[in-house]
Amino acid sequence: MRYDLDDLRLFLHVVTEGSITAGARRMHLSLPSASARVRSLEHHAGVTLLIRGRRGVRPTPAGTTLARHARDVLDRVARLDSAVAGYTRSPTAPLVLLAGGSAMHRLVPRALVSFLRAHPDVDVTVSESRTPRTVRMLADGEADLGVVLDDEARDCGLRMEPLGDDSLVVVGQAGGILSGRTALTYSEVAEHPLVGLDADSSLRRWIEKHLGPHAPAVRYRTTVTDLNVLVALAAAGVGLAVVPRRALAPDQTLDVCALQDPWARRHHLLARGIKAHPTPTATTALADHLHQAALADASP
Repeated sequence: MRYDLDDLRLFLHVVTEGSITAGARRMHLSLPSASARVRSLEHHAGVTLLIRGRRGVRPTPAGTTLARHARDVLDRVARLDSAVAGYTRSPTAPLVLLAGGSAMHRLVPRALVSFLRAHPDVDVTVSESRTPRTVRMLADGEADLGVVLDDEARDCGLRMEPLGDDSLVVVGQAGGILSGRTALTYSEVAEHPLVGLDADSSLRRWIEKHLGPHAPAVRYRTTVTDLNVLVALAAAGVGLAVVPRRALAPDQTLDVCALQDPWARRHHLLARGIKAHPTPTATTALADHLHQAALADASP
């Protein structure tokens, strides 16, 4: 049987998203077209690949096997494309990736490790950048990809893809003042001593922007530049901290409460830039690694 690479990509997206509709959206296909491609794949394979239900789809054992081998095939094809493209692309023109502070903490490093190992001929320049600046640079053709926040990137005219939850939570020492609580407002958090990021950090400025002029008075016992240090201080009982939930490692021992304020619920989007001399294969590959890293980050 001869497999079409786009069909394999579509099938992987469908399995990953648990939905033919979502898989079609990732491939920029209509639902009827995507459904026809999946049915054709099943017909030529001679086996059922997906179990369809009211809430989505899940792979059969044959579908799981196909997805595993498809992922390997597509990864090898990406390496081949990257190796050949290396002869036509200037080594002084790396991909440019921009991301905010929370994405730079775990998501971007995880994606970079897998991408750079898989694509030894492609270089990446990474910079921390707030969403408004990232959007401007992408629109001006000065960057290839950007991880942005949904509420600050609406209607900007760029191609956007959902990347994952980046909601904020409050953390503190296990068994401390958060014990027994599942959610609270920022006003309640501000009644206690806090530890926070530096005033120039993208997360601190984002929070203060949404609190507005009537923000409650806050006592910061100390401010730091690194999310790892911030979480460690909160876990040690120095003070409460407001951080993205995805900044927390699954094995960390601390109390975590959701923030009830509407502005605390936010999502990451992956935005694609408009460059004069694009490298579509490498850009698409890096985007795929960012999506995979986001899924892995959310798994625990």
